[in-house]
Amino acid sequence: MSNSNTKLIRDTPTRIPDSDIKYLLDSRVAKYNRLDFIDSDPIQIPHRFVRKEDIEIAGFLTATISWGQRKSIIKNANKLMELMDNSPYDFLMYSDNQSSSNEYPEWKHIRKFVHRTFNGNDCLFFLESLKNIYTRYGGLEDIFTKGYRTSGTTFGALQHFRETFLSVPHENRVRKHISDVTANSSAKRLNMFLRWMVRNDEQEVDFGLWENIPASALMLPLDVHTGDVARAYGLLNRKQNDWKAVEEITAVLRSLDPSDPIKYDFALFGIGIFEGKDSLLE
Repeated sequence: MSNSNTKLIRDTPTRIPDSDIKYLLDSRVAKYNRLDFIDSDPIQIPHRFVRKEDIEIAGFLTATISWGQRKSIIKNANKLMELMDNSPYDFLMYSDNQSSSNEYPEWKHIRKFVHRTFNGNDCLFFLESLKNIYTRYGGLEDIFTKGYRTSGTTFGALQHFRETFLSVPHENRVRKHISDVTANSSAKRLNMFLRWMVRNDEQEVDFGLWENIPASALMLPLDVHTGDVARAYGLLNRKQNDWKAVEEITAVLRSLDPSDPIKYDFALFGIGIFEGKDSLLE
């Protein structure tokens, strides 16, 4: 490990020798960044599809409801795909004759959908905003790419996406379902969606569909599991799981692999879910 890498890690109260950190995390990336990971992860939902737009929309909606138990996330994401006739892009784009109540008649059955605090009305707004994005702005990739190119950062891409997504008239309650990085949100679900769309390696767990945002610019989808493991291994000092913590841990991961830092999401998440954060400290 280079001196600069060692300094980044030694700035934190590490409990594992610096020389071992990269080896330990790389070994867990190899263990969990595998096709059989898909079978137990919400990423299996967009993997059902072949068309780019279907993958994007299924991935975005699945990421949106990715909190709580993974079995429940997968079950409800599958249910939502069924409500969209298992063809999300066609469901969005070929619905017409919007009613005076600002609702597409073909979408009424979406009102029955619920995942925790994300209810049918929230879902209807998400579909309306997605339809607007694909109709007026060229799709999800174009929105995120414009934000990235303008700012040169994932932070800017997430900020621009949120502003565009919420440009459609909406109730205030839906805003909580789109993370606001300007308010120091960790944006875990949006960062996870970007990982799915951008990362591209031979394991083919992530899709690598988007080529105009580099993997080197991605930020860690920080959650309870990845945060706990990162702190246990001395990679993260900040106690809150917020954007400042995302920047801190991602900087350390970039010191380990500048071109693909977020591959370590597989390691940190896999350890936290399947092994326990103290498994490598004993």
